[in-house]
Amino acid sequence: MSPPAGDAPRSRLPAILLGTVATLVTIACLGLGIWQLERRVWKLDLIARVEARSTAPAIPPPPPAEWARMDPREVEYRHVAISGRFRHDRETLVQAVTEHGPGFWVLTPLDTDDGFTLLVNRGFVPLDRRDPATRMAGNAEGARRITGLLRITEPDGAFLRSNDPAAGRWYSRDVAAILKARGIERGAPYFVDADATPDPGGLPIGGLTVLAFRNAHLIYALTWFGLSLMGAVALAFLIRQERGRKGGPRF
Repeated sequence: MSPPAGDAPRSRLPAILLGTVATLVTIACLGLGIWQLERRVWKLDLIARVEARSTAPAIPPPPPAEWARMDPREVEYRHVAISGRFRHDRETLVQAVTEHGPGFWVLTPLDTDDGFTLLVNRGFVPLDRRDPATRMAGNAEGARRITGLLRITEPDGAFLRSNDPAAGRWYSRDVAAILKARGIERGAPYFVDADATPDPGGLPIGGLTVLAFRNAHLIYALTWFGLSLMGAVALAFLIRQERGRKGGPRF
């Protein structure tokens, strides 16, 4: 006895749904793989540009008045040099973990010869040297010429740890908040990581800027392409199975 006419379309519904899902998965994974390849090209270009900026001859940092017209992504890690006098009495300690262990970044305002104040990350000090009295040799007075890398502000705080200016707890280098907490006006909206030129007494330790960018886009692309291939194989299997079913049993 032949099955009722209405049963044939209903029996094909699961195959149609599975085929639709397999098609969408194949197309989506293929698109994501292509996107990751495009991201890889962008990341390699970024790495090359940052390398060029950081190793170029040092130039003066941009005046604060010009910052609004600039793209921060195009100037970050620029090699800069500027002269001025540190205001050691207004330094800010920002928690950090480096190759030297846990401790603090020492951010000190520099009254520049160009007429504005610039936060300089002078470098790292360990936990037991957070008190300026334990490293007075490094806080010499007088004119200084600072070279380093221009860095972009890090607002709000770190992951799950917000800055608390009132309590003096800092987890990120939030330039605007630090300048406000220290009562500094006419401050640049960026900061500078000082280079490895040693300070008297050996502290703070500069030159610890990490110029490493994660670039796993090729691995991600291959993963997505593999999933796309799996989706295509599943789709081909469903089509073959459906054709075999339409042809009826084989003896």
